[in-house]
Amino acid sequence: MSEFLYKPKYTITEEILNLVAQIAARVDVLTIKSGMEQNPKLRWLSRLRSIHSSLAIENNTLSIEQITALFDGKRVLAPQQDIREAQNAFEVYNRLLEFNPYDVMDLLTAHQILMKDLVKAPGQFRTGNIGVVRGRQVVHIAPSADNVSGLMADLLRWTEDATVHPLVKSCVFHYEFEIIHPFPDGNGRMGRMWQTLLLYRWKEIFAWLPVETIIYERRQEYYAALGSSNDADDCTVFVRFILQAIWDTLEQYAESDQDTDHVSDQVKRLLSVLETKPLSALELMGRLGLKHRPTFRKNYLHPALEAGAIEMTLPQTPNARGQKYRRKSRGDGK
Repeated sequence: MSEFLYKPKYTITEEILNLVAQIAARVDVLTIKSGMEQNPKLRWLSRLRSIHSSLAIENNTLSIEQITALFDGKRVLAPQQDIREAQNAFEVYNRLLEFNPYDVMDLLTAHQILMKDLVKAPGQFRTGNIGVVRGRQVVHIAPSADNVSGLMADLLRWTEDATVHPLVKSCVFHYEFEIIHPFPDGNGRMGRMWQTLLLYRWKEIFAWLPVETIIYERRQEYYAALGSSNDADDCTVFVRFILQAIWDTLEQYAESDQDTDHVSDQVKRLLSVLETKPLSALELMGRLGLKHRPTFRKNYLHPALEAGAIEMTLPQTPNARGQKYRRKSRGDGK
């Protein structure tokens, strides 16, 4: 189809064109053979980061350590709803690549899994009108419930048939999904997850890249981009924001992939859980699922320090109580 009654509003700016070109070029040369393709553990850790970040954006209180423990079969002390949200998210992400991103029934099935035991009618479009509230302010009035089914059918048809670049298309879908707000709850999680599925259909690497982590770190910008685009009735600002998040995620992964070529699998695992902020030894052990401190120090921490892959935040006092570790920046002479 070349013409659509349903036409999302956006502009392909020079900045967006540049981001698309940069992302496409990076994806074409990025290899994951040394990491996620051959290492199920790294894929699992990346998946947990995606789940944690997407839930945290919606105010779920579970830490990455608690989510890791939960899926290791350990008992976690936390609100039952937060635990259920994590369990559901883990189940639906495990099935995500089976879904057809253009099939409304698959979309409803995914929502049913994601929101099981959390809402009255999981897997069904809302039947009432709804507004989006941030704090005490109503920031968006969603379309009438009577129009939701038709709007979603139109959006899915446009997403499948439009000839715009898949990167831009996935961002436009994400935005339009949030504006339609088709479900009573879970719209943010569904929109981010379905964009991941659309990106995976373009390049398989996106099945494992935790773009949600960057969005979580910049969640205020995320909501601001949604708000600006909503006010303008044009999603250009939102498209640019998400493309920048995708690019930054690829940059982080590319640096990690290059930095770990010469180190052991244990050090690669440590680097895979060490995000942008410094972490203590205990926090790193929790993310790695380790309990034995001597093993952690011998096989993970000390080799990473010796390889120059990480550094101490308090190098003058190695045994300080507040000692933490961070990735060594690329400007440190590596």
